[in-house]
Amino acid sequence: MGDVSTIRAPSRRERGHEPLVEAHSLTKRFGDFVAVDGIDFAIRRGEAFGFLGPNGAGKTSTMRMIACVSPVTEGELRVFGLDPRRDGERIRARLGVVPQDDTLDLELTVHENIYIYGRYFGLPPAVLRERAAELLDFMQLSERAHDRVEPLSGGMKRRLTIARALVNEPDLLILDEPTTGLDPQARHALWDRLYRLKQRGVTLIITTHYMDEAEQLCDRLVVMDRARIAAEGSPRELIARYSTREVVELRFPLGAQDAAIAALDGLAERAEVLPDRVLLYTEDGDATVAAVARRGVEPESTVVRRSTLEDVFLHLTGRSLIE
Repeated sequence: MGDVSTIRAPSRRERGHEPLVEAHSLTKRFGDFVAVDGIDFAIRRGEAFGFLGPNGAGKTSTMRMIACVSPVTEGELRVFGLDPRRDGERIRARLGVVPQDDTLDLELTVHENIYIYGRYFGLPPAVLRERAAELLDFMQLSERAHDRVEPLSGGMKRRLTIARALVNEPDLLILDEPTTGLDPQARHALWDRLYRLKQRGVTLIITTHYMDEAEQLCDRLVVMDRARIAAEGSPRELIARYSTREVVELRFPLGAQDAAIAALDGLAERAEVLPDRVLLYTEDGDATVAAVARRGVEPESTVVRRSTLEDVFLHLTGRSLIE
């Protein structure tokens, strides 16, 4: 598989403990509507940092402030130690941004999309040609370099969008829902490329609705809900703090669940009753299943699984749809 020499590893000084992005009481208002309500966070160099949350939680507004395309209303924000209010142009020159929707020029070739985008940064043609070739190799698109973009698959277009965002050798890559709409194979291929970027020292900021994606990619993350940060930590820390080691899922025949619920009382650290199943949060799933049987409860099906970030997310933000 290709590597990408155009993405340089950070120097020893750059790998220090100072945050690459730091926010204190960061607030964003649109009139009377508070989109981001006084949040604090710090993102270290070389890590993959995630913003999770339901629609309307404030993730996108936060990302837009970091990317210097939406002004800060109140509070402090520093990116590369610079103030977006005064230094937006200098910050943007060191960023790579991958929007949720691809904004590729469909009439141009794969190579031309990278080359022309690089010209906006004032890169010389000879440098651009070499860099475009390196990026296409890294994103496994070399064989399609001279093909038009329009007929490419969704996964290829997504990889091209990321390649284009890397053309200016950014210190920070911002990815908004990077794998939305991709099939499982394309998602995993993209995860591999992002993991390799992180290994090269590129700092990643990711928003995603896929909890497995956050577990795979993020060193640390925050869960946002109603414009504030509800929790912060590594995926493993959040699971340990807000869930249990295992979850037992019990499904019952139609009409039998209500009668079984009373018999399950006290069998787990926490129980959650859903319309189609009962979830028992426990440290030992097999022991809990045995206890269910001893009480004479006979579910239609039983599944024992490990707790996931999705359990944490739903516990913190609720299961109700937010439109």
